[in-house]
Amino acid sequence: MEFIKNYIEKSIETKRNILENENILSKIRDVSLVIVDSLKNGGKVLICGNGGSAADSQHIAAELVGRLSFDRPGLPAMALTVDSSILTAVGNDYGYEMVFSRQVQACAQKGDVLIGISSSGNSKNVVNAILEAKEKGVFTVGFTGEKDGLISANADITIKIPSSETPIIQESHIMAGHIICAMVEKMMFPQD
Repeated sequence: MEFIKNYIEKSIETKRNILENENILSKIRDVSLVIVDSLKNGGKVLICGNGGSAADSQHIAAELVGRLSFDRPGLPAMALTVDSSILTAVGNDYGYEMVFSRQVQACAQKGDVLIGISSSGNSKNVVNAILEAKEKGVFTVGFTGEKDGLISANADITIKIPSSETPIIQESHIMAGHIICAMVEKMMFPQD
């Protein structure tokens, strides 16, 4: 029981630290505004990450394309983690570090938004996707942990979760993703 309580306390403490950090809160708001601007101008959201962050990429894309809080038209978003043929072909022919950047090269356009998720902040394939996106005029967002890394050095905005523990970072990434999706939904489709 003590292990369970301690784990929950760490998760709550991290979220409390986010709640009290105006810099992180402002970045979550700013990412939401950038996405709304992109969508209103015909752009789309592309999302990538590895492992649990791949699942988070798919989860965030699903909230935008499907719905989060209420029925409304779908919003254009895609996780770059889902096409096994692309991932294995590019991984085989060019290397795993290119599996996302090649898709950005093929599918992203100026005015789109790329979200790269990496708890370490240094996943090479996510970093390469951000670098490719920047060359194409795509706004780049990083979701990382507290340590500075290649993603925070290259992304236009990085939401750095104040933790060094991967599971706690990932829990907070999906929380931030849900907040962003809720704000985007609310701004794109105001309710009475």
